[in-house]
Amino acid sequence: MDYLKFEFQTNPENNEMLIALLGELPFESFEENDQGLNAYIQISHEIPEVNDRIIELKSLFDFSHRRIVIKYQNWNAVWESNFETIVVRDFCGIRADFHEPLKGISNEIIINPKMAFGTGHHETTWMMMSIMESFDFVGKDIFDFGCGTGILAILASQLGAKKIDALDIELPSYENTIENARINNIGNINSIHGTLEKVDNQVYDIILANINRHVILDSFSTLNKMLALNGILLISGILKEDEELVKNAAESNNFKIEKTEYRNNWICVKLTVNV
Repeated sequence: MDYLKFEFQTNPENNEMLIALLGELPFESFEENDQGLNAYIQISHEIPEVNDRIIELKSLFDFSHRRIVIKYQNWNAVWESNFETIVVRDFCGIRADFHEPLKGISNEIIINPKMAFGTGHHETTWMMMSIMESFDFVGKDIFDFGCGTGILAILASQLGAKKIDALDIELPSYENTIENARINNIGNINSIHGTLEKVDNQVYDIILANINRHVILDSFSTLNKMLALNGILLISGILKEDEELVKNAAESNNFKIEKTEYRNNWICVKLTVNV
């Protein structure tokens, strides 16, 4: 399975906005650098809308770009040269198996990201894990919506969750979540490939959704029905500039805003259902 790498040469200050806007397309992962950012997509997913959107974005941002074919067998080397560890205080840390074990960390997660999304948006992943420290997961049923590499599902299991359904629309994410659960000796994660309809008849104590604004807005009504009494919905993948839009939509769908955390230009919001 071959991939395309789109190299965007731009002011790094534009990276976060570009990632958020490109995230609406079937790009699977991003990596930032001093010259801008790289975006990866399966060749089979390169629909006309991708190039149309890039042309449209050029009217909003000053950047140049080029398109490079990346052979699948080279992908692990790409990740090994770019993937950095993530540490949230002494609560938890994420590393790849080629990193040295983390010291002074209560919950260590080992992932082999491959082509699954889950390491590019460090700010959103960091905030989700940071707020999760304050939750009681023991004996709870959890839903990881847009699981990527399975990081949040694995952490929920380590914190005592009873059962975790981890869903992603991308096949590499589904496969990578299974692999990463095995690497971390986790046996209670049910990895699911598909859309929200696969689980919309289930009820969960905690729902974790680190996706993007558009998916979250489209899913609020369904997620409300899937949340147990006194349950928690934790969302991220949202830019500061979209905060009011997302919060208004949440309140319109009978959610109550309990807490908001900020990190650079991203936000993470804890919600409960109004009763």
